[in-house]
Amino acid sequence: MRSLFSPVPLFFVFLWSTGFIVARYGLPYAPPLTFLLLRFLGVLAILAPLVWLLRAPWPKGKVAHVALAGLLLQAGYLSGVWCAIKLGMPAGLSALIVGMQPILTAFAAPLIGERVRPRQWLGLAFGLGGVALVVYAKITLIGLAWQAIALALFALISITAGTLYQKHFCPQFDLRTGTVIQFGASLAAVLPFAWLWEDMGSIQWTPQFLGAWAWSVLALSIGAIFLLFALIRRSDATQVTSLLYLTPPTTAIMAWAMFGEVLNWMGIAGMALAVIGVIFVVKQPK
Repeated sequence: MRSLFSPVPLFFVFLWSTGFIVARYGLPYAPPLTFLLLRFLGVLAILAPLVWLLRAPWPKGKVAHVALAGLLLQAGYLSGVWCAIKLGMPAGLSALIVGMQPILTAFAAPLIGERVRPRQWLGLAFGLGGVALVVYAKITLIGLAWQAIALALFALISITAGTLYQKHFCPQFDLRTGTVIQFGASLAAVLPFAWLWEDMGSIQWTPQFLGAWAWSVLALSIGAIFLLFALIRRSDATQVTSLLYLTPPTTAIMAWAMFGEVLNWMGIAGMALAVIGVIFVVKQPK
């Protein structure tokens, strides 16, 4: 477990955690789906020319699978999170809910032929109990709308389904071309909803908006994703997945420091219980 606390994995945790903070910074200046469209366009504007210049290989026979996985991992997940935060969900709570993705993946493991050990089921109970504590504390404090919770749960289900789908149907592909395919498909999927439901011309091109957009493109959609795949290549997948459980407490601390989001004893206890639970889930027996 020592490798989890080396600089590179911890830097990945920091980058991944800032995604929820960037949403809080960017949403006052643009509707959520419109912001995501610009984010997808930014990624494509950078990577598509590189793919062409470097002649990166395309995933032959797997383009549709890669695209569908991208719709779940990018369009579904990000749209759910950003719309939930737009409706008032605190960044720390949204991070905690979608941060349960590896637990939900473990729960669905039998569907892809994997066995869940008794200790992992105990971890599932701890993790879900932790989520319940934090959700209850946040709802009690701010009267959170059910639509925001539903959207965050949709994001959780979407990223979990996308992870399982990609693992089963297209586990290996060139990251450069695969990212172009996934973000291109996500752009096509989100565009009609943004056109119908949002005022796409209401963007305020402030320095704060441009900074949030640039960070989401370079640090998150390119940097964090590429770093995640690099960690998977050099480390055990279970250890890398467990890093995602450091995201909710990291985001909660960031949100407390930057936005004044409340951290009460029940929320802190819930986060601690969730972290303990996921350690039970992901830690391999000796």
